[in-house]
Amino acid sequence: MTRVFVSRDAFSLALGADAVAAALAPHATVVRTGSRGMVWLEPLVEVETQAGRIAYGPVTPADVPRILADEAGALCLGPTDEIPFLKRQTRVTFARCGVVDPLSLDDYTAHGGLAGLRKARELGSAATMDTVLKSGLRGRGGAGFPTGIKWKTTADAEGERKYIVCNADEGDSGTFADRMLMEGDPFSLIEGMAIAGFCVGASKGYVYTRSEYPHAIATFDAALAVARRGGLLGSGFDIEQRVGAGAYVCGEETALLESLEGKRGQVRAKPPLPAHKGLFGCPTVVNNVITLATVPAIMTGGAEAYQAIGMGRSRGTMPVQLAGNIRFGGLFEAGFGVSLGDLVNDIGGGTLSGRPVRAVQVGGPLGAYFPPSLFDTKFDYEAFTARDGLIGHGGIVVFDDTVDLAKQARFAMEFCAVESCGKCTPCRIGSTRGMETVDKIIAGTSVAANTELLRDLCHTLKFGSLCALGGFIPYPVLSALDHFPEDFRP
Repeated sequence: MTRVFVSRDAFSLALGADAVAAALAPHATVVRTGSRGMVWLEPLVEVETQAGRIAYGPVTPADVPRILADEAGALCLGPTDEIPFLKRQTRVTFARCGVVDPLSLDDYTAHGGLAGLRKARELGSAATMDTVLKSGLRGRGGAGFPTGIKWKTTADAEGERKYIVCNADEGDSGTFADRMLMEGDPFSLIEGMAIAGFCVGASKGYVYTRSEYPHAIATFDAALAVARRGGLLGSGFDIEQRVGAGAYVCGEETALLESLEGKRGQVRAKPPLPAHKGLFGCPTVVNNVITLATVPAIMTGGAEAYQAIGMGRSRGTMPVQLAGNIRFGGLFEAGFGVSLGDLVNDIGGGTLSGRPVRAVQVGGPLGAYFPPSLFDTKFDYEAFTARDGLIGHGGIVVFDDTVDLAKQARFAMEFCAVESCGKCTPCRIGSTRGMETVDKIIAGTSVAANTELLRDLCHTLKFGSLCALGGFIPYPVLSALDHFPEDFRP
């Protein structure tokens, strides 16, 4: 029978992929994959031919007979790899996502999987850490800290036990790369964690996944079971998945460790760093999903090949997530250096509403709002920092000209007030006072005085908060004030 591929990613399921797969099942061998990341084309159906996979989308169950009869017309998108959105990408971390059966270890190895782990074992731990360091890989969870340095610090730390902890608590608005990878290529994360464990001498790893990701949780648990049966885990290194209760602050590494230990998710003061004293007081590597899942590709392709991609100190690729009011939403993996304007207008196609883009927020709810005048900014850690912004997890949320940035600034303060762990005064109290101050500005009460007060409050939050939750609130608030002052006038 003809083989067809249908995604079982959460995007696809929400758009009716199960019904399409059921309609195809009596007539073809259906392989459920992860998503290619082109949300506007889901449910996407790929038909295997001698010339390669041919894509159709978006497909409904009623379209199935026409696809099987090769009479799909406009639904036929041609060879999948030739779709412009995919063809323009540099897929490294997501090379297998949408291609393989996520729960087939044979499929994974047939597409280059486990070669990185074999290479690491051939080189030894020290040379492997050196390879990761030379590649220029930095943490993709937002901080951008060099991965190789973190691993070496943990490896050199004194401790009878060491741990690898994967932060899969992806809580930023407009981000979904971690979820997509855990649903579409979970073995790459398992392999990356196994390499990290080999390097630092850890025998146990934990993946901390947010509870709002039921499909990712189920897929990753199933992948862990397959990996154990296949001998990838269980002998020398094992991984356990833990599910968080949904607190945003547990995306911060020390609050995550507290939660893993069964405590309330509150931020720890640093030092000591987790690399010295982390989970259960032991040296611990804490990296996010994309960071760890990229390591096998670096080991396979070599540090030089990965380091050759990108710009400045930002090396390699970043899975940019296009969301909000955007025509072509989804995941676009590219080397650092593409401009914000190209991502939003060229690749993303502008707004879905057809109205002009007024602002984009990059880096989640704590990210700055950039107007089109800053769309020449390159997607690069230092370039965004220079313009008082941050990349975060790589999420871009687009707004058209109907957005009210004063209300968005108020939302930032409200978000911080709701999600604060409460440990430090600037974040706990300052966010509530900030929300009240924005309300006064919107109401037209002593606008100049309250605007000055709001700026002063942001300064206190930035430099007085224990962690980035309170420390980053000034980014959305001050960028809204600076770039869209007209929205704060009565």
